[in-house]
Amino acid sequence: MSAPLGVYPRKPSAMAELFGEGTALIGAVHLPALPGSPAYRGQPVAEIARFAVEEAQAYTGNGFDSVIVENHWDLPFLKPGEHGYEVAAAMGVVTAAVVAELGPKVGVSVLSNAGECSVASAWAAGAGWVRVNQWVNAYVANEGVIEGQAARTTRYRHGIGADPVKVFADVHVKHGAHAIVADRTLAEQTEDAEFFDADVLIATGSRTGHATSVSEVVGIRDHTQLPVIIGSGVDPTNAAALLAECDGAIVASAAKDNSRWWGRVAPEKVRAVARAAGR
Repeated sequence: MSAPLGVYPRKPSAMAELFGEGTALIGAVHLPALPGSPAYRGQPVAEIARFAVEEAQAYTGNGFDSVIVENHWDLPFLKPGEHGYEVAAAMGVVTAAVVAELGPKVGVSVLSNAGECSVASAWAAGAGWVRVNQWVNAYVANEGVIEGQAARTTRYRHGIGADPVKVFADVHVKHGAHAIVADRTLAEQTEDAEFFDADVLIATGSRTGHATSVSEVVGIRDHTQLPVIIGSGVDPTNAAALLAECDGAIVASAAKDNSRWWGRVAPEKVRAVARAAGR
């Protein structure tokens, strides 16, 4: 298929800017509970930062390019705009420790869908990008009704001088109603995310850890001029086939010692994914 005309003026590849040429492997660092969340038990933020650095090193020391830092133990997740100052502060401190090791190719995701909080944390830490799951349209999600964060996040980013921070936005969002009611086609959702000025598009499975299909990756890729990466379900059995159709992947469950998001990063599992990806 010929390259799509696009619904937004073409811009330089954020993937090439952050990671160079070729496909990128990005590991997910799932942090322990942060201050303010129900599971937090008083662990010093400096200790959480050390944990994050150890997890990041386990990824990048075994064939991965970088990591994204996520507050995944802050369950149940708040809606955008409900996160306290303590979340941005803790995420900024922890991410800064990871950036000190890996540089600005590190990403940030404050769950759920907290685009502004993610940008604040990333900019303070020197990180280069954020992931925002519901970037455009509205969704019925685990947290309730979630509206796309593009307009607020881009204005906030510009207002604090953080324009260099890139936005990686999901298409056909996992844990969201579009996977159930199919009220907009995959092509339409892809064009929507590009039109609202995302920098990289993410293809996902239906839930955390569920594999993304090759057809979904190709369906997104064929309707955008933006880079496309995979955000769920890459493992040694499917890495080659999936990565042949896109620009990279975020990997978590397949790299954990128990194959679940709450496990610790296992170097031998990271190497297995990297080998399958041709590293």
